[in-house]
Amino acid sequence: MNTVRTTCAYCGVGCGIRATVTGERTVVIKGDRDHPANFGRLCSKGTHLGETVGLEGRLLAPMIGQREASWDEALDLAAAKMRAAIAEHGPDSVAFYVSGQLLTEDYYVANKLMKGFIASGNIDTNSRLCMASAVAAHNRAFGEDVVPCTYDDLDAADLILLVGSNTAWCHPVIWQRIEAARKARGTKLVVIDPRRTETAEQADLHVAVEPDGDIALFNALLAEMRDRNLLDHAFLAEHCAVPEGFIAGLDSNDPGVPFPTFAALADLVAAHPRMVTLFSQGANQSRWGTDKGNAVINLHLAMGRLNRGGAGPFSITGQPNAMGGREVGGLANTLACHLGFSPAERADVAEFWNAPNICAGSGLKAVDLFRAVHDGRIRFLWVMATNPAVSMPDAGFVREALARCETLVVSEVIADADTARMAHIRLPALAWGEKDGTVTNSERRISRQRALFPPPGTLESGPRADWAILCDFAARMGWEKAFGFTSPAAVFREYAAMTALASRHGKALNLSHLSAIGDADYAELAPLLWGGAHPLAARFSHDDGKARLIAVNAPPAPKCDPRFPLRLNTGRYRDQWHTMTRTGLSSTLSQHRREALLEIHPSDAGAQGLMDGGLARVTTRAGSALFRVCLTDSQRPGDLFVPMHWTDQMAGEARANRLPLSETDPVSGQPGFKNTPARVEPVEPEWRAFLATREAPVPSGLVWWSRSRIAAGWLYELAGNGEIRTDALLPEGQRIEAADLARGMRRSVVRAADGSLAAALYLTRSGQLPPREWVGEQLGQTGLEGPELLAGRSASPQPDRGSIVCVCHGIGANQIRAAACAGEATLAGTNCGSCRPALARLLEDYLVQPLEAAE
Repeated sequence: MNTVRTTCAYCGVGCGIRATVTGERTVVIKGDRDHPANFGRLCSKGTHLGETVGLEGRLLAPMIGQREASWDEALDLAAAKMRAAIAEHGPDSVAFYVSGQLLTEDYYVANKLMKGFIASGNIDTNSRLCMASAVAAHNRAFGEDVVPCTYDDLDAADLILLVGSNTAWCHPVIWQRIEAARKARGTKLVVIDPRRTETAEQADLHVAVEPDGDIALFNALLAEMRDRNLLDHAFLAEHCAVPEGFIAGLDSNDPGVPFPTFAALADLVAAHPRMVTLFSQGANQSRWGTDKGNAVINLHLAMGRLNRGGAGPFSITGQPNAMGGREVGGLANTLACHLGFSPAERADVAEFWNAPNICAGSGLKAVDLFRAVHDGRIRFLWVMATNPAVSMPDAGFVREALARCETLVVSEVIADADTARMAHIRLPALAWGEKDGTVTNSERRISRQRALFPPPGTLESGPRADWAILCDFAARMGWEKAFGFTSPAAVFREYAAMTALASRHGKALNLSHLSAIGDADYAELAPLLWGGAHPLAARFSHDDGKARLIAVNAPPAPKCDPRFPLRLNTGRYRDQWHTMTRTGLSSTLSQHRREALLEIHPSDAGAQGLMDGGLARVTTRAGSALFRVCLTDSQRPGDLFVPMHWTDQMAGEARANRLPLSETDPVSGQPGFKNTPARVEPVEPEWRAFLATREAPVPSGLVWWSRSRIAAGWLYELAGNGEIRTDALLPEGQRIEAADLARGMRRSVVRAADGSLAAALYLTRSGQLPPREWVGEQLGQTGLEGPELLAGRSASPQPDRGSIVCVCHGIGANQIRAAACAGEATLAGTNCGSCRPALARLLEDYLVQPLEAAE
């Protein structure tokens, strides 16, 4: 068996993996103990990557419309369409929309092609949706998009502030590192978040700011530190440029949170100079995201708390190679390698690329790019490794834009992803497990991603590396010489050489020492941290070598609109990723949250007539969507939360990004996903049902549906009005049915030709449905009695595990409670650790119950 050292496909932590290939498309995943990002730790998603490497749903050949085509035919057509658009409408009529799922080598070729040779700045990335405000804040403060910390600073910190970060769910390996620091050195933890997340539950202090309340809080905190005489005036004088009157004019009287909470926060900040502030999407995904980032950075600069161990503002990235894309220039407002569009920078890049027609300036950022597609300014759009029909805000408008686009090319792994379904030309790309190249994680560490499997399909028509597809395309456009790369190592060498230009212009990014790396050394390249532990310690990247404190003001109070009295927040679930094209295939990962839930405070639910477990429609000015209701006091009254993962492939009416508006931060262009005016109303279908099936039907004509992966097939939740058409949902086979018209109950079981269970459907108009777990486990099994199947339970029932808490070991809440009662232990929480907050809550509830009973 062959073991390959590679990098995880998911978040920006950049965990190292040891993957042992055990079959044609099977692999055993373990954490790489020698990788400095994770030292062997993995989260639940990384642990179960092996469940997602099959070929189910894969795009395995180029497609023109609905027919297969050869690579030559597909690329010839794409090149002809682009040439025609440029000839008639100019280079700005074409655009690339790319992704933090691309490798650095892919990103580099795409950026060079668009900006250097097509001569347009119209390449932007889905990192615009998650990291653009942090990038803008870095550039304003430091003169360059540089994270000034590493993960080692978390180990050395005495105080960690988490701002807009549900770290235990979204970056579980970082959470494990924080837990270890708290145990080893008593590190204090503050969570600043409107929601009382599982991360917030474990904090020493939870600061429940209002949505977009971060700037007021950090401005007040800086004023309080000024009043306590804790600013580092020597550092400010030597290393910073400060707007006149800025610090003196700050007011600590309106932090936006109760004074006792603010005082507790200020005391912790005052007492712990070794302080790291880790900020993420809750801060970035805002119309004031850049100012939020600068408010955080201002505090660290004014107190001299960066460029030394255990201190600094730390933007944690969401995607595995968002940082690599930022480095090569994949954002529309950067040219390449941390360079901008000044005449000197453009001249140097044009000379390096031998591209005399290099673009004149920045291109359209994501939201504006899709507006330009919608109104016809962009005629040719190439989408790579992302799913904007689902992930963009106001996604209904984006779908209209894609439908209007004259030529839509999509490079994809999945044949039927929501965006790919709309493409005129689909190009099959390599998936994780087949790719070869590099990624850069949140702490600037470059790691190798190595192929585990050969590309599927045939050499003539099968999937190809994104950089290779782009090079073949560029040759058809007449630029073969500039794109004559024959390997990812060759691309990396050119990129590394180009970073010397960044150094020439005073930037910290410099990989030029790797510009002559040989193929063998590239193949064996060990994880590499560029810039060292504190890359801005010698100087900042502004021309004068000084950092900038940026005067930022709290946003105005939101205008009250009685039509939309609530505030909607969107975000991630612990065990899902982006639009679920990968994690949605894992039966293990699907256990944690099988449906998209609307989380709402009980007081708001009562006022709106919502019931726990019922259905509700969320409506904003952009659109509406349906969700299962979950009452929880983790939500502030007045606030709502829904997850962003579900697509039209996985649910009907549950696409959360129909709801956020396309309003953006004026500096970064990043849209605000976190604070959208909304209303809710109950939805009461006439009947409810669930279906366990080995096949994957696409329901239609229902009020709502959702599906999730189980070991032998799929589990569907269904709701509708009128009659249910079972023939459209159930496969062929021997049917056993039972019905009770008085109670509105109907049950149908289908056996395959070999006697195994192929599907089972349970419907009610007013009663209770049987538990899903046992029914799902029977799919594919033989020897089952008809009465058992119709009842939906075994004749010899097993104990109910309860809702799954630990997916790594398949342990449910009831098992944990039973073990606690018996004074025993389970394995829950011993692998990835992301379930530990939930485990702690269960045990706390268990310990409190006897006391409450005694009272």
